[in-house]
Amino acid sequence: MNEAARAIARDEDEAPAGFRPLALLDGFVSRNGPIYARRESEGAVFGFRVQQRHCNPMGICHGGWLATVADLVLPLSVRLGGLEEQYLLTVHLGIDYLAPVPLGAWVEGRARVLRRTKRMIFADGILDVDGEPVLRASGVFRLGPPAPRIAIG
Repeated sequence: MNEAARAIARDEDEAPAGFRPLALLDGFVSRNGPIYARRESEGAVFGFRVQQRHCNPMGICHGGWLATVADLVLPLSVRLGGLEEQYLLTVHLGIDYLAPVPLGAWVEGRARVLRRTKRMIFADGILDVDGEPVLRASGVFRLGPPAPRIAIG
């Protein structure tokens, strides 16, 4: 591990001011996180710091982890935007990778609801690094069973 990677490893859990770890995530996400969130006037923004375990052999964040984060950002944004009492089950997730994400980068994600029907929610979102989009996602989610309230911090 080179000096730059060691410095990143020392600061791997550092999040910008106002971000708190999501407390509701366990299993796969808890082993690969942490994922952070910060409430905003129109819902929330999510974030994570790219750590060595997120990277592929080229030293950039693996697309599978970015897709996982997108699959969290979209439904959790919907829930924090006013539908906190139900799980949202992924029916479809479309991903466009726009730019590589290097080790140590702070990635933020935001999403919005495009349409809601009786049983389905359509949403889209962006993951960005320093304001530059690195991933675009769209998803369709089915309303699921009751869910615990989302805890930030």
